[in-house]
Amino acid sequence: MVLRSRRDYLEAVRLRYHRSSKKDKTVILDEFCANCGYNRKYAIRLLKKKKTTPSSRKRPGPRSVYNDESLLKALKRIWFATDQMCSKKLKAAIPLWLPFYELEYERLAIEVKNKLLSVSPATIDRLLKPVRVLHKKGRCGTKPGTLLKNQIPIKTHNWDVTRPGFFEADTVAHCGNSMAGDFVHSLTFTDIFSGWTENRAVWGKGSQGVLREIRDIELTIAFPILGFDCDNGSEFLNYHLVRYFTDRPKTPVLFTRSRPYRKNDNAFVEQKNWTHVRQLLGYDRFDNKALVPVINDLYKNEWSLFNNFFCPTLKLKEKQKLNSKYVKKYEPPQTPYQRIIVSSDITEEAKTKLETLYNSLNPFTLKRTIETKLKTIFHIVRLPTI
Repeated sequence: MVLRSRRDYLEAVRLRYHRSSKKDKTVILDEFCANCGYNRKYAIRLLKKKKTTPSSRKRPGPRSVYNDESLLKALKRIWFATDQMCSKKLKAAIPLWLPFYELEYERLAIEVKNKLLSVSPATIDRLLKPVRVLHKKGRCGTKPGTLLKNQIPIKTHNWDVTRPGFFEADTVAHCGNSMAGDFVHSLTFTDIFSGWTENRAVWGKGSQGVLREIRDIELTIAFPILGFDCDNGSEFLNYHLVRYFTDRPKTPVLFTRSRPYRKNDNAFVEQKNWTHVRQLLGYDRFDNKALVPVINDLYKNEWSLFNNFFCPTLKLKEKQKLNSKYVKKYEPPQTPYQRIIVSSDITEEAKTKLETLYNSLNPFTLKRTIETKLKTIFHIVRLPTI
């Protein structure tokens, strides 16, 4: 008799066995053992056992302590507000966002707050698994700049990343499905030490437009530029930018470039192209020049404050090769502001300004303003072209 037949036979006999007298139970037990081939004591245990339904079965393992509805609601709200941050960074972001969550939505019970602060990244992944989303990939818009290619050295060594000021730069093309014609590009500027990132929008990839936005970024950040590394695009490899960085009498900027077709040489800025540009603006075509000031208004204000003050980032601590695999260890996630504020290379005046600015911010208010400005941007994108 197969297992399924044995189970069906057991369910048919069990109720009759419970209602029978001692003499009749002996007969039923003999018949049950003969048909199924069970040991007599094992058969008695099966017949005495009450029938279990799927709802009455106990889940193996310890009881879950994170199935509180208010905890899940708060976790999802913070996760969506942080633009679906990965669990390791979200774990570090929760203590930063939780005080503002209670101001924005509702006060949480002490037990719920303690659970949110103690939840592990693995548990966050498990709780958020039903609401994960997928994203598309895009195109590459880098055109080689051959004019100064032989005069700008390739970076073949690691910079001193124990202090802020060494930047990687790249551009992102908002071209939609076609690289033809003119459209908006996003300039991404990332500090290797802290992860501090600034974005600007430019029309086309002209050298003057890129240089103008780099000057604006340099006036915005709280520390000087010491090194500048870029890809081989013509928007960077031009005389205007070379003179701007190298003709400084006191502290010229170390200007280097990456190897052609080696995207990982600019790994720090490449990952920001996704988190700071594509996740915000997507892959639509921006071929209306009126979008440039509107996008820059978002980039310079709310978007910069949101990412640099309230979004923790991971930083590689060490990497070892064991056999054929690389084993990576990361430092605890921190926001760029947290890394900058403890750096001894930043002046006290700059730190005081950053602290004052941080104390005046609310991430949920910034998020609402970002959403409002995004609606304005995409309204312009959908306007009919003349």
